[in-house]
Amino acid sequence: MVDTVTLPAGTIAYTEQGAGRPVVFIHGLLVNANLWREVIPLVADAGFRCLAPTLPLGAHRKPMPEADLTPPGLAKLIADFLAALDLDDVTVVANDTGGALTQILMVNHPERIGRVVLTPCDAFEEFFPKPFDALTRLIRTPGAAWLLSRALQFPAVQRQPNSFGWLAKRGIPDEIMASYVRPCRDSGAIRRDLKRFLVGVDNRHTLAAADKLRGFTKPVLLVRAAEDKVFKASLFDRLAAILPDARLVEVADSWTFVSEDQPDRLARLVVEFAR
Repeated sequence: MVDTVTLPAGTIAYTEQGAGRPVVFIHGLLVNANLWREVIPLVADAGFRCLAPTLPLGAHRKPMPEADLTPPGLAKLIADFLAALDLDDVTVVANDTGGALTQILMVNHPERIGRVVLTPCDAFEEFFPKPFDALTRLIRTPGAAWLLSRALQFPAVQRQPNSFGWLAKRGIPDEIMASYVRPCRDSGAIRRDLKRFLVGVDNRHTLAAADKLRGFTKPVLLVRAAEDKVFKASLFDRLAAILPDARLVEVADSWTFVSEDQPDRLARLVVEFAR
């Protein structure tokens, strides 16, 4: 089910399925709630209420011109989402850029979090990792957001390492890819949201969060992809070392988007951990 909720920053869409204790799924840059489409039904069938907001990260449909789209601002938006739906003892599952936002959420707004699952994601000085770090510089060039939005429509560009090419081992279905890349093509307001987020990306935010993660005492499951081409394996070793209650597992035969490459395995891990 797709619904909307109005937050102080604006209105966002979210999907919801199932009933029980809440599990909230957080996506990253230039994707949306569809990232979790294969995982959510399995977790919902196991007895959980699954919610996946579509954040204003370039693949959203409703512009948020008044929102604070810095990384701390988006972490606050996620906290406001949890509050607006009165969600408590939440299991937060995050990927990619969403993992960086979740780390900021963990240290700035931990009140409604019960536990956290971090799949491959930005952390420490890797926000963004190579080759995506160039985006934060290129997006400042006049017209860059428009050119990016047009280039992303071509499958040959989508397959490049600095696009979607290194994220899902088996690729992303055409209709899902279209849901990711068409909003910024179709709307100048969405492109402006995307640019406002990208110009605010800086690893000072993830480094500041890392300094405080030692104080986050709730359980954290770190799900590392064995064949990840984007995020270094050492990032999760370092997170495991500083988080007081962390467990690290590795998923075989997967790149960064574990929800695409190994949805059944990820769903089982989330269900076992959330229970």
